[in-house]
Amino acid sequence: MSMTTIAPEQVNRIVWNQHQDPFEVLGSHLIEQNGKNVWAVRAYLPNASAVSVVVPEERKEYPMQTVHHPHFFECTIETAELPNYQLKIKEGDRERVTYDPYAFRSPRLTDFDLHLFGEGNHHRIYEKLGAHLTEVDGVKGVYFAVWAPNARNVSLLGDFNSWDGRKHQMRKGPTGVWELFIPELGAGEHYKYEIKNFEGHIYEKSDPYGFQQEPRPKTASIVTDLNTYKWSDEDWLEKRRHSDPLTQPVSVYEVHIGSWLHASSAEPAKLPNGETEPVVIVSELKPGARFLTYRELAEKLIPYVKELGYTHVELLPIAEHPFDGSWGYQVTGYYAPTSRFGTPEDFMYFVDQCHLNGIGVIVDWVPGHFPKDGHGLAFFDGSHLYEHADPRKGEHKEWGTLVFNYSRHEVRNFLAANALFWFDKYHIDGIRVDAVASMLYLDYCRKPGEWLPNQYGGRENLEAADFLRQVNYLIFTYFPGALSIAEESTSWPMVSWPTYTGGLGFNLKWNMGWMHDMLDYFSMDPWFRQFHQNNVTFSMWYNHSENFMLALSHDEVVHGKSNMIGKMPGDTWQKLANIRCLFSYMFAHPGKKTMFMSMEFGQWSEWNVWADLEWHLLQYEAHQQLKQFFHELNYLYRGEPALYTQDFAEPGFEWIDCSDNRHSVVSFIRREKDSDNFVVVVCNFTPQPHSHYRIGVPEKGFYTELFNSDARQYGGSNMGNLGGKWTDDWSLHNRPYSLDLCLPPLGVLILKLDKEKTAKALES
Repeated sequence: MSMTTIAPEQVNRIVWNQHQDPFEVLGSHLIEQNGKNVWAVRAYLPNASAVSVVVPEERKEYPMQTVHHPHFFECTIETAELPNYQLKIKEGDRERVTYDPYAFRSPRLTDFDLHLFGEGNHHRIYEKLGAHLTEVDGVKGVYFAVWAPNARNVSLLGDFNSWDGRKHQMRKGPTGVWELFIPELGAGEHYKYEIKNFEGHIYEKSDPYGFQQEPRPKTASIVTDLNTYKWSDEDWLEKRRHSDPLTQPVSVYEVHIGSWLHASSAEPAKLPNGETEPVVIVSELKPGARFLTYRELAEKLIPYVKELGYTHVELLPIAEHPFDGSWGYQVTGYYAPTSRFGTPEDFMYFVDQCHLNGIGVIVDWVPGHFPKDGHGLAFFDGSHLYEHADPRKGEHKEWGTLVFNYSRHEVRNFLAANALFWFDKYHIDGIRVDAVASMLYLDYCRKPGEWLPNQYGGRENLEAADFLRQVNYLIFTYFPGALSIAEESTSWPMVSWPTYTGGLGFNLKWNMGWMHDMLDYFSMDPWFRQFHQNNVTFSMWYNHSENFMLALSHDEVVHGKSNMIGKMPGDTWQKLANIRCLFSYMFAHPGKKTMFMSMEFGQWSEWNVWADLEWHLLQYEAHQQLKQFFHELNYLYRGEPALYTQDFAEPGFEWIDCSDNRHSVVSFIRREKDSDNFVVVVCNFTPQPHSHYRIGVPEKGFYTELFNSDARQYGGSNMGNLGGKWTDDWSLHNRPYSLDLCLPPLGVLILKLDKEKTAKALES
């Protein structure tokens, strides 16, 4: 029987990897030969010297012959049905039996999947594209799919084929998605995509939808099953689903987990099964140091954050990135938690443990730009696929990165699904979107002539704004109770307004204006503060235009800006008192709170991404006292609903007196939602104490001094009001009663009407 059932041209297209649908040639094909229907089985197997088709159900073996090429094999089999056959392959002295990938012909992506992806609305596209453990026709393996519409050919590379792009050529679908099922592969396989453009240039790319990646400097993706971890946070998620974070206390500890603390490289990290995992050595760290793993961080970071009283921990980007010094803000693996600190399951464990300890997890998310690394998204399929082709829209020259093309549906889908992915698979509680202003303005950090206006001649990036609305709408649709926080540094309107009102849909926006005003104010000599009272009061003029989060972040303690304590004037005592004063005012001011690691114990040096925090400072009493101050400030904040339930409602705040610039003193009231409870806050921003400072208050009675930032246990001078003060029947500040207070130097007092004590006194 003749073995030549295919033309040489077809064979050559496979051999030279120029066929966009290798299934047309390879695999099994029912053909007519000599008036009979027979199965022609074809395989292209570089390095093979002999191949046979094995039909296990028939216990038969059919030798294959070479056709038109020494490594292209074919045979014909006379049978009505050809079940899942296997190939017996001899390569040198080695012989193996395996299923033929090209015997599994049915595409796994449905037309509906492709339709949704093509219009940018496949919200779980990460369950379709990428690498997925699955079973086809009773055979287990891995299904691969990648979007590369402008590629001439795409092949899989991996340990399973000796990184030879000829062996596993993929099939292109009508929308530019290439796919292939490889039987008998499992979790842990390393792989990449070999992509050829029409000029024959080859690009080796990591999987944009890959769930895990090799530790840098290696760049291969790793097949991973994200559905094996057993979560224990059902109660947390259910409670979150029914809560409104805008009326809850939100106090965030911002952490770069690669520099919070390191371990000794002499101490291998322990895996759950008791084995050890490879140590990730970082050349820039001090000799003998290594990163903590996610599981070690769960043991060390979570108790620390819990002790300090923070409600949330915010992680600088933990998506995979090649360069440690980018702090995570130049992402190459958007769907992979960085392997620097362990596996995806390890990160799940960290989040789970946070929830079990009452701590929410916020992750910094970077949809504004991506780096030019060759294995990443840049020029992905030999064309400007994820980025704009025109550098006037597609490049951030200042950062050396590329800008996503938000007008392309599939790119928007990639990013929108990515935001949902972290909530879905890793149970995170919120995202902080980095550099939103760089997305919203076409002329961001660009000189005249270096940017293109929108269709109306303006500088607003309308596609990016629409994309952000889409992301936020989806987050709150699927995950009510979540947080979506914008780092937006301009006056773009309605950033934290719902999308149905025309807003961008975030529920919080960093108050960059408050941050700059307050750091400018506190950095000046206290004598000059009397001329800059507006720095303190101005934030309330615009406070209700957005849902603001007050943030003192990592950006304020790097690049020559000094750490917080170094910004403060005066001697060491005054510097520490200024810090306590600043943070007390911050926690009493309307808005949710974020502060960067190391501020809680008064680190002197700027943040260094390669080093530990200066934990040795905690051997000194002054730094121990500052840490105790933050512990008690957080618990006071969480325990007084007046300080958080009406952050964004006008009844939640009212000035008592904001005009006493001569003394640099402000006083105000914070009111609880749906209650007549309130607290009184008085701030003295100078080192000059005041022994008889009178303020008006709305109700008669005894006001307990709940908090005094100048208390002895915090390292202060211990001036105060002996636990509280009774009101006098003197009207002041348009209020019927007043308090005669002792204001400590550089101090903040928080007082609350003791209704029970007052009632007993009035009865008697």
